[in-house]
Amino acid sequence: MAIQWFPGHMALTRNAIKDRMKEGIDVVIEMLDARCPGSSANPMLAQLTQGKPALKVLNKQDLADPARTEAWLAHYNATPGTRAIAMDTKQITPAKALLAACRELAPTRTSMVKPLRLLICGIPNVGKSTLINALMGGKRAAKTGDEPGITKVEQKLVLAKDVWLFDTPGMLWPRISIEQAGYHLAASGAVGRNALDEEDVALALMARLRADYPALVAARYGLAGSEDQTDDAWLAAIGRKRGAMLPGGRVNLQKAAEVLLYEFRQGVLGRITLETPEQFAAWAAAAAVLDAAREAKLAERAKARAKGPATRQERDALLRAAEQDDDADQAPDADRP
Repeated sequence: MAIQWFPGHMALTRNAIKDRMKEGIDVVIEMLDARCPGSSANPMLAQLTQGKPALKVLNKQDLADPARTEAWLAHYNATPGTRAIAMDTKQITPAKALLAACRELAPTRTSMVKPLRLLICGIPNVGKSTLINALMGGKRAAKTGDEPGITKVEQKLVLAKDVWLFDTPGMLWPRISIEQAGYHLAASGAVGRNALDEEDVALALMARLRADYPALVAARYGLAGSEDQTDDAWLAAIGRKRGAMLPGGRVNLQKAAEVLLYEFRQGVLGRITLETPEQFAAWAAAAAVLDAAREAKLAERAKARAKGPATRQERDALLRAAEQDDDADQAPDADRP
């Protein structure tokens, strides 16, 4: 299943970032989910921000695997023009660490005449608004919630006399080409519920958890000794243990999926990170190969259309191929979370 979610306000955010970059930004802060740091990095942002110094903030570190968080910090800190820090919303003074990292990236912006201009971006529901409220000293500068898409308009905030922060709504990108990234974003809560099949997402999450953290899942749901069973069987077992039953003794798999997704998002299962830098690089490389093949097919079809099919059979073949591609790329129309 392809998971895509790019409602109208995200297109407006993309345009707002373009305009803001033209007016002048010194450092771009990208909030990442520490449980999926590669999947939550927006590939469109690098194009929009024109190579400006970047601070990667791995938020929700208290929910993530500490060893994998260190690996991701090393990965991003090895990237030129980039600093990376890990944070969580429970930190009492997040501003000190964040501003120190930003000043390292823009050391000449140190006065009211030349204020440090920051742009903060991130996927939906990554905790950006909560962090901003903490930066503002507890003042409620941004709305917060457990659903993606809470912030809808850009805001300018003054963190200090010489520091301006421009907040943007959470934004994904029009086409998520890495299949694993789509599932990880959905599992993290970054995608609106009406844009996905929760049972499908829960099964993808189950497969990843069983590959990397089987003991945590087995301990939470009392599944020790059933390691030879399928992911579907484990999800059904969760439903039975939580009383998610339908008439006739059937398991309500939708409710079971909701239980697994909720408890993962809340950190009930333990500290989990769904990907390593090496895993994500391999997934990205495989997706790039598929994208190249897709682009070649589209170019070939465009060339054939320009030439015009010689026979009815060729016209029918082109029509069938177009319908198959439309089905493969089709995503739910979801303008609201």
